[in-house]
Amino acid sequence: MALKIEMLRAFCTVAQTGNLSEAANRLGRTQSAVSMTLKQMEDHLGKKLFEGERKNQLSPLGEQVFELAQKQVRHFDQTVQSIEMAAEATHGLIRIVSVPSVAALVFPAVLEHMTARFPGLKVELRDTDTQQVLDALAEGKADIGIASGYHPLNGVKAVPLFEDRFGLVCSADHPLLRQEQPPAIAEVTGPGFVRNALCGLIRNERFVEASSAADVTIHNTHSLITMVRTGKWVTVLPQTVARFMPETTAFRAIADLPDKREVYLYQRERSRFAALTEECSSFIQSCDLSPDQPE
Repeated sequence: MALKIEMLRAFCTVAQTGNLSEAANRLGRTQSAVSMTLKQMEDHLGKKLFEGERKNQLSPLGEQVFELAQKQVRHFDQTVQSIEMAAEATHGLIRIVSVPSVAALVFPAVLEHMTARFPGLKVELRDTDTQQVLDALAEGKADIGIASGYHPLNGVKAVPLFEDRFGLVCSADHPLLRQEQPPAIAEVTGPGFVRNALCGLIRNERFVEASSAADVTIHNTHSLITMVRTGKWVTVLPQTVARFMPETTAFRAIADLPDKREVYLYQRERSRFAALTEECSSFIQSCDLSPDQPE
């Protein structure tokens, strides 16, 4: 018996809820049917996925299967959604995936421009990290991608979009913002420093060494800004991010950190609606995405 996507979905739902009854309600199936599905999976694998009979604690194998199965279920659901959108796209479909720090600037303008010019157009927008942007382009799940850094991809052309300087992001009343001289790396990366995924783009040796000792790392930009707003934490982000930060936070250049982030626009050379992709790509390149905040 081969493992099927609905078996993985049932297993993931039980693992998330910790009991068969709640899982069955979510899945719209009977409790006995869900239980039978789990037994079939375990029989196929030859090992238990849960400790005991209560289904509230995963076995070591179950933890591994859960991590892998979640990814496959999400991947399957996204694929089905894309297929259905493509089928309904009688007036065209454009799929754009971008890193979150740029998506907040680009998506509203793109949506307004493209839907106004092409009534009935289907638009699919998604924000994620750079690696998943590249994966979506390589797998044909996106027509346009916006990512940090240059990464050659077969069948995809890359165009420099803009670059922006890394700097301190902190609350508007933080001492590092109020002091007369721009702060140095050593001041920024002290006990209250929070590392984030974009810090990995910085090659400055002093910053790399200092930031690697950070006790806290946050990957989600919204959660990161929320932490910074408390005034107890600071981080380092590209200056463009300052364009959509709340007024209670601010950006400031770091005296000994000249590093900049390079952002590229990626466009698939072959797409179902090539003219739409070209139009959208040209529009994005015409947008003013340069930092406009004082340093």
